[in-house]
Amino acid sequence: MTGAPTLVLLGGGFSDDPDTLLDDFVLETAGRPRPKVCFLPTASGDAPGYVEGFHAAFGARECEPSHLELFRRTVTDLRAFVLAQDIVYVGGGNTANMLAVWRVHGLDSILREAYASGVLLCGISAGACCWFESAFSDSFGPPAPLADGLGLLPGSLCPHYDSEPERRPGYLAAVKDRALPGGWAVDDGAAGVFTDGRLVDVVTRKPGATLRRVNAGADGAVTEVARPARLLGAQDLA
Repeated sequence: MTGAPTLVLLGGGFSDDPDTLLDDFVLETAGRPRPKVCFLPTASGDAPGYVEGFHAAFGARECEPSHLELFRRTVTDLRAFVLAQDIVYVGGGNTANMLAVWRVHGLDSILREAYASGVLLCGISAGACCWFESAFSDSFGPPAPLADGLGLLPGSLCPHYDSEPERRPGYLAAVKDRALPGGWAVDDGAAGVFTDGRLVDVVTRKPGATLRRVNAGADGAVTEVARPARLLGAQDLA
């Protein structure tokens, strides 16, 4: 594959939403007829119900779905399997545990190679946090700074920004205190596309949801800037 390195951060999808808008957007972003889509359920401990939900959602659509389990691993050549995909879709769960398991199997370096070669990487919650240098994660209980990630995108990420009451104040405080570098906050229902490390598109399945850029200035003041989002299937939102 030769496309530019692209990541899609998801604030929803088949596991959370009553519609298919965000998952349809991912398939369209791949820009290929019947793209090969591999689901990584590592963060959930390869929960069978999560895997079944993925296949139920994608099995009848214009794509070729598969999944990769590491707790019950059957794929011998991970590199060949992953690089043959058009999309790698990472599910939610425990970010810290997922990253540790990926490294044991050498999947972290394979995902870096896949990204550089043009495989579209995407994911929700833990599956969005993992691409950054760090995250505001609930891997160890209540949401807190997690100084770990693949670092394909700089800075930090906070998922569930508008839906879990502790997320927004906690993330703003962590950025202000320099416990986390500045970064991005994703509302549930929104998705952001990064190409070559730069945000190029923001979409949403519901009015008001978006991505927000969060930074701390030299004086310690934290800025929070919402990016305009396109309402999927409708007009642009301001």
